[in-house]
Amino acid sequence: MNDQVKVLIGTQWGDEGKGRVVDVLAKDADVVVRFQGGANAGHTVIVGGKKHVFHILPSGMLYPGRTCVIGNGLVIDPDELRREIAELDPKPESIGVKLLISYAAHIVMPYHKKFDALAEAARSANGAGAIGTTGRGIGPCYVDKYNRVGIRAEDLVSPSILEKKLRVILNEKNPILEKIYGAPALDFDELYGLATQWGKFIEPYLGDSSLEIDSAISSGKRILFEGAQGTLLDIDHGTYPFVTSSSCVSGGASIGGALGPGRFGRVIGVVKAYCTRVGEGPFPTEDLGETGERLRANGAEFGATTGRPRRCGWLDLVALNYAVKVNGIDTIALTKLDVLSGIGALKVCHAYELGGKEHAYFPGLATILHDAKPVYRDMPSWDADISRCRKFDDLPKEARDYVRFIEESASVKVGMIGVGPGREDTILLDI
Repeated sequence: MNDQVKVLIGTQWGDEGKGRVVDVLAKDADVVVRFQGGANAGHTVIVGGKKHVFHILPSGMLYPGRTCVIGNGLVIDPDELRREIAELDPKPESIGVKLLISYAAHIVMPYHKKFDALAEAARSANGAGAIGTTGRGIGPCYVDKYNRVGIRAEDLVSPSILEKKLRVILNEKNPILEKIYGAPALDFDELYGLATQWGKFIEPYLGDSSLEIDSAISSGKRILFEGAQGTLLDIDHGTYPFVTSSSCVSGGASIGGALGPGRFGRVIGVVKAYCTRVGEGPFPTEDLGETGERLRANGAEFGATTGRPRRCGWLDLVALNYAVKVNGIDTIALTKLDVLSGIGALKVCHAYELGGKEHAYFPGLATILHDAKPVYRDMPSWDADISRCRKFDDLPKEARDYVRFIEESASVKVGMIGVGPGREDTILLDI
């Protein structure tokens, strides 16, 4: 298997622990590329007991001498990016980390956040129901991107182009704000001044991400592409409309990272040992009782971006097999196995009941997923603390059986097991 270029994606509804997996894999990577999403995603990395949460920055920022790329597929909130860089310890320049931002990445403007909040409130008020947006302006920014009226990172350092674009945009946005939502209009001078200040901040980091990545591959360097959110939140392949606004499956790495699909090697799918979801939408294995509460408490299941409590439930192998197919996953990184220690009798969903019949396949119609009832298989539990295990054979037999059952069900080998939140709390097999 060609391991020079790896792609890491989430297999569930996000929050699988991708940040800590990227942090482990970045040790052997020269370049780490974030290829989609924005400040609506939070990747948590714990090093030496210190917690770091990356919303826009790639999770490889803590390794000396690395190049970290924010690809063209992202939408960037410059204020959030500035805050993240300021809070980094150690500082990137002190350990030789190079940060490169694609000229073609889009910028989340203040009006995107306004429209995000106003539209969500309107949906709730008129009975359509909220879709669970984080309110960070991500969806409206992607809308403008595909409507070809977006502001790109390159525009922030081109004052004349920025001015022309902003005037056109406000002529379109302000009537909607005033007449549809009854909100005040946006001031051009205020927006233009803010955007030019962002330009001064972002200019030192701007570059051609496609050229950077191509040159790195040609010189034999190892590349790790890092996705945000998860497969079931993908704009095309997720539980629509309760999804994010970008392509977070492995194919999105080619578009958002500007690299031909034939140049990718290993595809790593991050799987949490149970399931969680933030926000609205179907969740067949959700447990609304005591077990769900225990999973939330033991796993500290609160959103890294919003702080919202995550909905919790049992591992869903139907959804996992779907993610394996959609992404072409050949290696699983299993996280938070330690959370299941002492949780009591374990269950794993291996099929759905729909219309009185069992289905082993994820339904192609997102609308019928609301009615899916999980069909469970009972699994033996374990009580031992596994956080100090560093080899597979150190795990209790019941934990090993749980891992092997996932491998057999998904027809994919587990290459890494997370047994705690820290960088060192890891069992490495083949990844």
